[in-house]
Amino acid sequence: MEYYAAPIAKLIGEFEKLPGIGHKTAQRLAFHMLTLPEEKALEFAGAIVDAKRNIHFCPRCFNLTDLDLCPICSGYQRDQTVLCVVEEPRDILAMERTHEFKGLYHVLHGVISPQEQVGPDDIKIRELITRLSDAEVREVILATNPDIEGEATAIYLARLIKPFGIRTTRLAHGIPVGGNLEYADEITLAKSIEGRREL
Repeated sequence: MEYYAAPIAKLIGEFEKLPGIGHKTAQRLAFHMLTLPEEKALEFAGAIVDAKRNIHFCPRCFNLTDLDLCPICSGYQRDQTVLCVVEEPRDILAMERTHEFKGLYHVLHGVISPQEQVGPDDIKIRELITRLSDAEVREVILATNPDIEGEATAIYLARLIKPFGIRTTRLAHGIPVGGNLEYADEITLAKSIEGRREL
């Protein structure tokens, strides 16, 4: 049995709550934090608090931002007629690394998943449809992950978008089925954007 002072045990427990962090990694992180000079530890803690207090959803695309509109939505150089729909804000980072996509984004904040009790009303689909009604979008790229939930969400969205007469495409299968955009390399994502197909 492991014996730690209560503050160390609590710190390890908090690190273990992070995705992908097991007990041993949580221990390493906790002990690393204890070796930092106090000002560095406070700087780290301050960065967490600052992000939590100041980051909110962009009211247009639902990306994370600390501004009124995120830098992508407020960027005048972006193609306002092409909209890329992604599952999570981190997927925008993956797409932007390709330097291929010059349009705007819409973040769903999840996918339809009956198994997880997530329905269309639980993610940002209503906001997407409202946005398509108000904007001059000519193409929607459905860039959900190529897994069962991502595919089901893309098919559902394609059916909703069809009455608008907007071209609806899906990323090409350069990304392996069951993979995540977050882990795809830039070349694979770039090829997926180039080879997107009509739904």
